[in-house]
Amino acid sequence: MIRIGTRASLLATTQSRLVADLVTRLLGEDVELVEVTTEGDRSAQPLASMGGTGVFVTALREALLDGRVDVAVHSLKDLPTAPSPGIALAAVPLREDPRDVVVARDGLTLGELPVGSRLGTGSPRRAAQLHALGLGLDIVDIRGNIDTRLGKVASGEYDAVVLARAGLARIGRLDEVTEVLDPLQVLPAPGQGALAVECRADDDLVATLAALDDAASRACVTAERAVLATLEGGCSAPIGALGEIAEGEDGDELWVRAVALSPDGALSVRMSATGTPEGAADLGVRLARDMLAEGAADLSEPPVMPAGFETGAISPSSTSGHVRRQ
Repeated sequence: MIRIGTRASLLATTQSRLVADLVTRLLGEDVELVEVTTEGDRSAQPLASMGGTGVFVTALREALLDGRVDVAVHSLKDLPTAPSPGIALAAVPLREDPRDVVVARDGLTLGELPVGSRLGTGSPRRAAQLHALGLGLDIVDIRGNIDTRLGKVASGEYDAVVLARAGLARIGRLDEVTEVLDPLQVLPAPGQGALAVECRADDDLVATLAALDDAASRACVTAERAVLATLEGGCSAPIGALGEIAEGEDGDELWVRAVALSPDGALSVRMSATGTPEGAADLGVRLARDMLAEGAADLSEPPVMPAGFETGAISPSSTSGHVRRQ
């Protein structure tokens, strides 16, 4: 019997059941789900004030290390980028669509929402990119599970919310989506849409669970998380990143796009790079270092511009590793 630790929310238990089904189907093992309450579940404070998404991870990892569970399942975007002693990322199953989506009143899209509409998001990354679109929306902080957030739109408290498409897909609520956001507008969080399957590093399950791993998904999120880890060392700006596998002349190529923004979205560094899936980590590090060289470290507190100065973003060029200023 393999004991899988999970948070108690509908989304978390649904994701854990997906992994449990894979374990049963691919490995022929019986599975038991064990609920673990995390600090992020107990508090209604904004995530940033509690130290970020890692608050959802710590309790599950503690349950792993003290032997209460054998496997932990996380939304991969919640994992801190620093290694956790004694714990292995055993598998990244096939990734869901990583894009963000809008759920708005009356079936509206972002561009159709009137100026001043209240749009809820708990993500500084989403807030900064939404501000950068210049739509005149009132971007307000929101916490709670998916039902809570959707309920605030249904009740009229908010005109719209922005959520991860993957979560809605997994709980069967895609019919409520009014717009899927193009990554050219809003890049997702590193690792968004992917699941992380962890176990103790000294457990034989490390090798066994490798059967659940999807190589393309693993390469993409490895590059994205390398971007995040490298940028975190030099800046505290909101960060988005997306890796995609494409067929090249000499085999599969990994293309990674990333953005770092000032919190108000007025300034940004956007770049892209290509490499091989096998070199995913090095590719992400190289891209992030190029972004730091272009000023990503200076975005957390945008400089005060002279009156009449039109702020421009730094945007991606078609050439990997180069930028142009608008």
